[in-house]
Order: sequence, then C-alpha cells, then structure tokens
Amino acid sequence: MRKILLATSMIGVCVLLSCNSGTEQSAGTQTSEESQAVGQSGVQDDLSQKNVVQVAIGSKDHTTLVTAIQAAKLVDALSNAGPFTVFAPTNAAFDKLPAGTVDGLLKPESIDDLTNILQYHVSLGVFKAENLTEGQVIGQVNGNDIKISISDGKVMINESAIIVASIPASNGIIHIIDAVLLPPADN
Repeated sequence: MRKILLATSMIGVCVLLSCNSGTEQSAGTQTSEESQAVGQSGVQDDLSQKNVVQVAIGSKDHTTLVTAIQAAKLVDALSNAGPFTVFAPTNAAFDKLPAGTVDGLLKPESIDDLTNILQYHVSLGVFKAENLTEGQVIGQVNGNDIKISISDGKVMINESAIIVASIPASNGIIHIIDAVLLPPADN
C-alpha cells in the first residue's frame, strides 16, 4: 500500500512539474505581478461574475472601504468562495466618522481594531434585502450580531445604516449602506 501511495505521489509531482504555462522563468524569480497577487485574489478571470472584493474595487464610491480591506489584509479572505453578505459603507459613510478616525484605523498598529470593524460588516451566507425581516438578528464574522429593522420600506441595520442598493457577486451579495457599522464596545 505504501508503494502505491508513493508511486501515486511521484506521478502527481511529475505531472505538476511538467505543466508549463508557456512562459519560462528562472528558479526563484517572481514577476512583480506574481509577488503582489498571491492567494485567491490573484486568480485572473475576466469572464466570470466578479466577487465581492472585485465589485468594491470597481466602485468609485467604495475606495475607502477597499483601502481598509487591503490594510487589514482581508482581500484573499473575501475573494474566497463564501458565500458572504457584505454591508459596504460608501466613502460618504466613512466621511461621517469623526475626523482622523479612518486615518487612525489604517495605521499598522490599529490592524486589530480595523479588522474587527470590517468583520462586523460581513455575514456568512447570502441575505437578500427583500428577505430581511423586522427584528431579524444576523451573526457577523467578528462574533457580534446586527439587528434588522424596517421603517417606511427602508431596510436598516442597527437602526443607523440604511441599505441603499444591493449588488449580487459571484461569492455573495453586497448591500451598499450609508453609515459605518461600529461593533459593540464590549468586543
């Protein structure tokens, strides 16, 4: 049995080593593109529907969110299969925070706080706006919950952020919101 497993492993290694993408590189050399695009976010696919990160990157209204996701090193995690529901604050939503808040959170020493806030904007699973109900509680990736309320036909999160639009993605759905969600202070 060990001989069969060893032979199978050797065949697999040989097949992997013989595969060539058509470009030659010296051993140990990486192009700058390869060194920057590691993990799921580095997969190039211009034909499939965009994932939640790619949708955000393509939005001029979410540059602050994209910068924060990159600073917190969450690009690969949010590029994975999911499915995710992302409550995505606009640039204007970040502008409503007290002066200096965003700049402070983007500093390397604040990565834990930034990650906690960003993970408070992400749920596992797809929660479409039309299926959200009054009083519904949804667990977020950071371990806290958000609460849904509906007022005058508008879906609100924690009675502070309104879903202004929803965009489907290959790995979930993005709800564009008009305020930044802040986790409870006890977290």
